[in-house]
Amino acid sequence: MNAEHLVDVIRGNIVESEHWGHIAVVNSDGELLYSNGNPNKVIFARSSMKPLQAIPIVETGAADFFQFEPADLSLACASHNGESQHTDRVKNILSKLGLTTDSLKCGTHPPRWKETYEGLMQSGTEITAEFNNCSGKHSGMLSTAIHMGESVEDYYKIDHPVQQRIIEVISDLTEIPVEDIEIGIDGCGVPVHGIPLKNLALGFAKMANPSSFSDKRKGAIEQVTSAMMEAPEMVGGTDRFCSDFMKIEEGQMFGKAGAEGVYCIGDLKSGLGIALKIEDGTGRATSPVAVEVLKQLGLISEEQKELLKEYHYPSLKNARQEVIGQLRPVFSLKNA
Repeated sequence: MNAEHLVDVIRGNIVESEHWGHIAVVNSDGELLYSNGNPNKVIFARSSMKPLQAIPIVETGAADFFQFEPADLSLACASHNGESQHTDRVKNILSKLGLTTDSLKCGTHPPRWKETYEGLMQSGTEITAEFNNCSGKHSGMLSTAIHMGESVEDYYKIDHPVQQRIIEVISDLTEIPVEDIEIGIDGCGVPVHGIPLKNLALGFAKMANPSSFSDKRKGAIEQVTSAMMEAPEMVGGTDRFCSDFMKIEEGQMFGKAGAEGVYCIGDLKSGLGIALKIEDGTGRATSPVAVEVLKQLGLISEEQKELLKEYHYPSLKNARQEVIGQLRPVFSLKNA
């Protein structure tokens, strides 16, 4: 099956561009309920996999041993802005581990938050690894390595116990055998996992309703999702869909963006998992699709739709910050 037309980009009275893609809505029993495009398309989940990757932090006992607060665990699921609320917490976690930012193997890039970046440039301060949007995830991985008495120099490699624990969790939640998970390298240097879109949705459904798991895994999953919803500002930051969406949902849903146009949601009330992939990899189209899916499923209220309006129908602005266009979802969910 091919990608389907999901979003129009409108300037004036003309549809200037279109975003096509794929959607899968799955329950925690593994039933594909709705889909658009190809729900069997194998995709790299990218940072959408971070909530699953955080589960071993709890299961190994590292979270308890290092006295992680919910915000610490939420940060381990983050693709953060690089605001001080994020970087200060990363450095605090590393201090608990007896490590420094030099131990992070995520590499560096300019912080997403403009004020932070401008401050660094004005002061001549070096951009170091804590500003990487994945530094929370890497700090969490290091916590498990330290707690389990494992090497920290190569924690990012696929054959390291840290990554082997992660791939076991992913296999269990998505019901894809380890040997069938495609492995690539993510932007931050750790393994990235390729699975069918519907199985990615299943992973989020099982996190939303973990009742089929052992008490240990169920408890770990609930601790991760609760942390994300309790401290959503850690997952993204100011003016980020992940953070604003979870604040508005008030403990009912958790969501996580992934690079190249991926977004996933777990709904605790219904036990549904939602995964979407924009075919051209454009992240700007993910929030309109995500909110539209929730609207069509009847999972958000009129008040919540209004609060999410700017993510549902994002404005296009010119250099003077005048609104000159809009993104609009144009699809209807199809019964699987």
